[in-house]
Amino acid sequence: MEDEHEFVLEIPEFEHLSYEVEGGVALVTLRRPEALNALNQELLLELSEVTEVIQQDPEARVVIFTGEGRAFAAGADLTELAKIADAFQGREASLFGQQIFSEIAALPVPTIAAINGYALGGGLELALACDLRVASRTAKLGLPEVGLGLIPGYGGTQRLPRLIGRGRALDLIFTGRHVGAEEALALGLVNRVGEDALEEAKKLAVQILKNAPIALALAKESLVRGEGLDLQEALEIEADLFGFACTTKDMKEGVRAFLEKRAPEFRGE
Repeated sequence: MEDEHEFVLEIPEFEHLSYEVEGGVALVTLRRPEALNALNQELLLELSEVTEVIQQDPEARVVIFTGEGRAFAAGADLTELAKIADAFQGREASLFGQQIFSEIAALPVPTIAAINGYALGGGLELALACDLRVASRTAKLGLPEVGLGLIPGYGGTQRLPRLIGRGRALDLIFTGRHVGAEEALALGLVNRVGEDALEEAKKLAVQILKNAPIALALAKESLVRGEGLDLQEALEIEADLFGFACTTKDMKEGVRAFLEKRAPEFRGE
């Protein structure tokens, strides 16, 4: 008898990135190393496509974004920016990048940016769209757009101050300076620093994977929906989602496993 629950995931043939899943961890690797993984329009479109794949992939419980070679991503592709002729084209280019990074930010599973080398401009904005950031000790992060006569346009002026505070964000944006991994950690710009960003990100992913998938999704939803709201309104959202979590089989399993002094076996139900 044919399994009515059989699911076959269709993965597009990507030119500028790769997608693989192992042990619940999905790895998205930007692959334009010759251009330090600069975000041209084709790569941005593929990021949008891979976001759709992640949403459909039941095996993807944590997602890591990283870059091949010496950079996470060294910003937008300047050869494309140089072709912008007027304010309308500039606005459309900004909205295009913002939309794609918002799709990444809206993923229901935890996301981690593994920052090896440079994460500048649009590259840092991609990392800011992820939930967590892990940097190698040699990483360099920054928003240098004002030195090009621009401003961050893929969400940097909005996500950065929400993450590290207004004053610290304006320091980085006004100076356009690059910060190293240790300063980024002190600023709260990254969560962890290690010798190898990807290996450190995988360790973090393993820690996350020990927990209930639905609870992780609900915790992220509660935080995102509550941002910017009055505290009491945000607490109402938290209470609603807490109540929903109480109805899951994973919650029953988690409590039972704790009382029985064993590791829980979560099934995402």
